[in-house]
Amino acid sequence: MVLPSAIKSHAELFAHGADIGVRGIGPTRAAAFEQAALALTMAVTDPGRVAPQTAMEIGCEAPNDAFLLVDWLNALIYEMSVRRLLFGRFTVSIKDHRLRGQAWGEPVDRGRHAPAVEPKGATLTALKVEMCDDGAWIAQCVVDV
Repeated sequence: MVLPSAIKSHAELFAHGADIGVRGIGPTRAAAFEQAALALTMAVTDPGRVAPQTAMEIGCEAPNDAFLLVDWLNALIYEMSVRRLLFGRFTVSIKDHRLRGQAWGEPVDRGRHAPAVEPKGATLTALKVEMCDDGAWIAQCVVDV
């Protein structure tokens, strides 16, 4: 068995027709949620171009891990849309099915960020939050763009 500390967290996108899949992988469930949020930003712009100027506190609660992921991503999408922000860094803590997170970002600068898409909402398509055989956690779903 691979120890959780040996698992490298990362975010990735996966193809899904006209929409886009976001996937976070990490040594813990919280790390996978952080990476899924980073993948959401990757769908829009290079997260490395987003300065951590503004911090947002985000909390959500759901009956299970899968719905908690959808609620987390939709809360981020809401903040991105209403406040015209992009986020490039995230921290998450999860206890039971309650998530407390922070997202750091800045206002959208079309010239510097060159946003590729505007996320509209996380969906139940390809929704999965689970621990793999190697101990890594995966948190993924398709986002409507």
